[in-house]
Amino acid sequence: MWNAEQLSDGPVPRWFQIADRLRAAVGRGEFSPGDRLPSEAEIGMSLGVSRTTARAALDRLEHDGLIVRRAGKGSIVLPPRVEQPLRSFAGFADEMRARGLRPSYQTLAVRNRPATAEVAGALGIEKGARAVAIDRLLSADDFPMALGRSWLSPRVLANRPSPTVAELNAGSLYAWIERVGGVRIVGGEEYLDAANTSEEVARHLCTPVGAATLVARRIARIADGRAVEFVILHYRADRYRFGVEWKRS
Repeated sequence: MWNAEQLSDGPVPRWFQIADRLRAAVGRGEFSPGDRLPSEAEIGMSLGVSRTTARAALDRLEHDGLIVRRAGKGSIVLPPRVEQPLRSFAGFADEMRARGLRPSYQTLAVRNRPATAEVAGALGIEKGARAVAIDRLLSADDFPMALGRSWLSPRVLANRPSPTVAELNAGSLYAWIERVGGVRIVGGEEYLDAANTSEEVARHLCTPVGAATLVARRIARIADGRAVEFVILHYRADRYRFGVEWKRS
């Protein structure tokens, strides 16, 4: 147990010892993603420290991305940070399941919008042409991971109806494209930038306004090279990172 022994009076600060104990407890499975850690008052009563000391320990865990602190809910353990290699691509659902996490989607809007210059260039359509734009929140074990807007090429839908909210919440957008559009996504390009969250993005991702995000712009293509989707995804930088393997020639 995290509080089975009293703290040491040695040179290591007490707040640091508490943070280490709670981190180890999470690693052992004593606390799982979604669980609430002991409050400042509970830590103080259990280990005989001030609330200031307990707060410093929880601040460290929040800084390290282990927990998120929510008013009225306490310090909630976050799921493990996702690491996505850039040498390959899989849909969000496959990425999460491969890491033992449960993916889920919340569709915020499905609208027919005029394509901006960026969208038109990515999809190979005229600026101002109407295209379906889908706003979705992507979560893992019910924790928000990314907020995305996907634009579908008119070539995919043709005269077919747009996906419904129920269809999008039920599973992968790529699976819907393949099933309804009759085309299979085989590759594409992706570019990454860093940005600070706007009020809207912060609200959906449950982060402070101005928090760091990784912004991915992805073009998905079918076998003949045509683009069928352009998506802009805002990933929580504290829950997601991309990696590259390289060798020196």
